[in-house]
Amino acid sequence: MSTHGPILPGESGEPGESVEQAETGGSARAGRPPADRPGATRLVEFTVDLSSHEMLRRTHTVAALGAGWDPMAALHGEQEAYDLLYSGLDAEQQRLYEKLIAAGVLPRRGGGDAAA
Repeated sequence: MSTHGPILPGESGEPGESVEQAETGGSARAGRPPADRPGATRLVEFTVDLSSHEMLRRTHTVAALGAGWDPMAALHGEQEAYDLLYSGLDAEQQRLYEKLIAAGVLPRRGGGDAAA
């Protein structure tokens, strides 16, 4: 078996496994049959509840933002940036902008004019 990279022709996929075992589905792995063979062990559902970890992550994120963070000011700043981005479009850009709005790719903003 190659120590690096893909399995080369004439090599098996597992250490100690012959090419014949690899081709026929036999296994040198402690006598375990491949998963698609009769007598194979079944998969077991495994779930982990990460909701407490997510709450801790959010708590740390808000703490890192600090007491001076104003979410409404951040939202208004983002809206101003979008307004600036789509202002001053030439005729072709305006047509494409309106086409993207009609397709639902971009949200409708302001009075329906990119410069609004």
